[in-house]
Amino acid sequence: MKILVTVLVLLAGMMAPTQAGINARLSQILHSNILAALVSFCVGTAALLLYSVALKLPWPPAQALARAPFWVWLGGLCGAFLVTVTIMAAPRLGATVMFAFFLTGQMLASLLLDHFGLFGYPVQPLNLWRVVGVVLLVSGLLLIRRF
Repeated sequence: MKILVTVLVLLAGMMAPTQAGINARLSQILHSNILAALVSFCVGTAALLLYSVALKLPWPPAQALARAPFWVWLGGLCGAFLVTVTIMAAPRLGATVMFAFFLTGQMLASLLLDHFGLFGYPVQPLNLWRVVGVVLLVSGLLLIRRF
């Protein structure tokens, strides 16, 4: 099961620059980063709706949604920001540089999320080796950016 999850995460990672390129082209056609992001989310929403119906997933009761912490609703905003920024940045930076910066931001946020156990992540204290790993990633970013 762990191998399957690892492969799926790798494939999802491969989808990110692919999606950014596709959405950037859509933005050129629509003359709007925001409309391209909206179309992307509408297509994704339709796909998830069809998948949910095919799996016959029950809709959660309103009480469960009402009891959820306020921050669970921020995921959609994070996604909208992420997709819109990649649409804007892809044609300006190229896939490699854009995702090198993207990965660096992910790693910095991940260090904090793990260290403080935020949003349900298990606590994994910051240590020298984790910091060294991120420094190496940032060094790689600088090499990619320069060459």
